[in-house]
Amino acid sequence: MTQIPCPTCKTKVIWNCSSNYRPFCSIRCKQIDLGEWATESFRIPEESDERGVDNFKNDEIIKY
Repeated sequence: MTQIPCPTCKTKVIWNCSSNYRPFCSIRCKQIDLGEWATESFRIPEESDERGVDNFKNDEIIKY
């Protein structure tokens, strides 16, 4: 059986279909992780545009 560490608490989790909360060990750890994403403690890095806003041509700017 494959075991992985829970991303939140590092408890070993058996990786199979009967693991309801995989990769987490429990609903608590799953909700803690969701809370981290919701508060933006976790986020996917975004690529910055090297040109900056001031360097766009007028026809490239979309106004709403």
